[in-house]
Amino acid sequence: MTTPPVREAARVIALDDAQRVLLLHYYEGGSYWATPGGSLEAGEDHASAALRELSEELGVDEKNVELGTQLAQRSQDHAVGGREVRQVERYFLAHLAPADVDPARATQPDNIRAHRWWTLQELRDTSETVYPLGLLDLITEVLAKGVPERPIVLG
Repeated sequence: MTTPPVREAARVIALDDAQRVLLLHYYEGGSYWATPGGSLEAGEDHASAALRELSEELGVDEKNVELGTQLAQRSQDHAVGGREVRQVERYFLAHLAPADVDPARATQPDNIRAHRWWTLQELRDTSETVYPLGLLDLITEVLAKGVPERPIVLG
């Protein structure tokens, strides 16, 4: 069995002043919500990719983003564009205001059907699929104890 090619990605755990998290709704082989983000371009670092993805997917002006440290990472095998890859994701904390999100300015909205700010209680109560798994626990831990010394590995 061969290992699929690695696809490096950066994702953003965006929180607002009310400690709500921004998630995007997709329908690709099923309905799910996920954090904004995507793959790195040639020569790009993860933090730069995270900012670029916020702009491309949600029309966020990079000047309005307080991008923090890497909180977590995850590795997952799945199909992208019909090709199996091992996606290695780094998750960055960011502070955003809901007013900074303007999908009308998005240049690459991909398959995003909607965006929504979720309270922690809504995340706790939902029966919908949310990625990454463990997102609620990660946010709860960061809000209670601060940023971890080293990125947490998500399952």
